[in-house]
Amino acid sequence: MGHALCVCSRGTVIIDNKRYLFIQKLGEGGFSYVDLVEGLHDGQFYALKRILCHEQQDREEAQREADMHRLFHHPNILRLVAYCLREQGTKHEAWLLLPFFKRGTLWDEIEQLKDKGNFLTEEQILQLLLSICRGLEAIHAKGYAHRDLKPTNILLGDEGQPVLMDLGSMSQACIHVEGSRQALTLQDWAAQRCTISYRAPELFSVQSHCVIDERTDVWSLGCVLYAMMFGEGPYDMVFQKGDSVALAVQNQLSIPQSPRHSSALRQLLTLMMTVDPQQRPHIPSLLSQLEALQPPAQSQHTTQI
Repeated sequence: MGHALCVCSRGTVIIDNKRYLFIQKLGEGGFSYVDLVEGLHDGQFYALKRILCHEQQDREEAQREADMHRLFHHPNILRLVAYCLREQGTKHEAWLLLPFFKRGTLWDEIEQLKDKGNFLTEEQILQLLLSICRGLEAIHAKGYAHRDLKPTNILLGDEGQPVLMDLGSMSQACIHVEGSRQALTLQDWAAQRCTISYRAPELFSVQSHCVIDERTDVWSLGCVLYAMMFGEGPYDMVFQKGDSVALAVQNQLSIPQSPRHSSALRQLLTLMMTVDPQQRPHIPSLLSQLEALQPPAQSQHTTQI
């Protein structure tokens, strides 16, 4: 991929022999920053994710995230424009150049509507859900699971199409746990990499002999569906109040009644939020049900988020 060179004089960087102008900071996490940059060769805006790598393991994880992006060419999975590792003395930064989505995330959309006392319509929810499922189907078909699906990890394109992002927590879909040590290792990994209020019940207390599969994503998808329906995740308030999410997710979710939602949508949510992972449906089953619930083609074409 070539090396990135910092040209500090005018706030530009060079990635793969193309120059990008720094515009502004978009956000930051524990060990990463996201900047808005403009490609001087094409006038397009991009998001530059810079991951601080303190040791070899960090570099390997960043490389793996880039590799995950490269696995997919799907309209509902974020593509990688370029990747490089920048070295400065003993310090390293991994740079992932990604498309910029000016509409932000699904969570931004939910929050903006909530501020006005509104919610996504059922038709909008069904469209979003169908496309998110198609992205997950592509991930699962390659033998992986996303493992950190949540509204802040779903971008919205100009026409409202959802795009799955943040592939850094992706891992092998089917994990055969054989022994208490492996169970504890997986549990600790999930505690670090899977957002607590969207984490599947089986990842809170991993059994010594079990199979964890891609249906962890189906649970998280149910939490995303709940957030689209009601303006917040089902366990957001549990976490914010300091109560035990691990305990709360062991009980079947109680879904508030609302005239905005059909019984079919509520039933779909109930299926996704099945506590026993072996009874939880796989994505292809959900896709079949979702496709049957979609409005007529003309209505699908004209309704935008």
